[in-house]
Amino acid sequence: MPRPHSDLRGRLANGEPLVGTFCTIPDPSVVEMVASSGFDFVCIDTEHSPIGRIAVESLVRAADVAGRPALVRVADNRPELIAAALDSGAAGVVVPRVDTAADAERAVRATRYPPLGERGGYPGRASWYNQDLADYMARANDELLLVAQVESPLAVRNANAVAAVDGIDALYAAPGDLSVAIGATGEPLDAALRSVVRAARAHRRTAGLFQPDPGRIDQWHADGVGLFFLAADAIFLTEAAAAAARSARNAGATTTTTPTPQRPPSPFGESGLRPA
Repeated sequence: MPRPHSDLRGRLANGEPLVGTFCTIPDPSVVEMVASSGFDFVCIDTEHSPIGRIAVESLVRAADVAGRPALVRVADNRPELIAAALDSGAAGVVVPRVDTAADAERAVRATRYPPLGERGGYPGRASWYNQDLADYMARANDELLLVAQVESPLAVRNANAVAAVDGIDALYAAPGDLSVAIGATGEPLDAALRSVVRAARAHRRTAGLFQPDPGRIDQWHADGVGLFFLAADAIFLTEAAAAAARSARNAGATTTTTPTPQRPPSPFGESGLRPA
């Protein structure tokens, strides 16, 4: 039984904006619920979460059950991590810390089969455990999405060189890491993000962005962003729980005098949680 084909790469190439979210909770039920909520994709995050290699396959399977493609953000730009993510059946990978063209070329080699890269054979679940091997290997290079993550001043300076590497499909700007790296938020941070967007568009790549505020998606789409990572499952859970608690207290449904803990203001938006 062939696994479903992913259409993410084709939809982006056609200029369609896509909105997904990070999954950081290592539970298939959570991934299935999030994936069935109307997003175009989910991204299983193994960089900033407790999700390990064994769990990834079950989480990708949960997204498949919900009928949504799953990307995997790997923990590092290493071929064994990229191979494991793709072998699980992921529709592509987000690779962190792509600072130079050489970093981008390394990610391409790990993601693509020869002659475009060096990915090894037997892709496990991705090929329906070898039952769909010929078809999967024939289409993988054209179908799998490779997203290079830009999150340092060096990466911003080299964004044009990274985007020029054949096999890179998108540049993903990570505002949380980038803001820490450059020591700035607000307009200086937005200016750095816009420079990454311009580099992606100059080389006909998709520009991606983490955006915790859905109200700003239209603005960034107008600026050229086509791939959005809207918050994360843990952020949705935290914010929904906090909103419910506030509503209950405001309605007088509880008589407790225990004060609700207050988080300090965050420079990253109303969520108060740092973007990935």
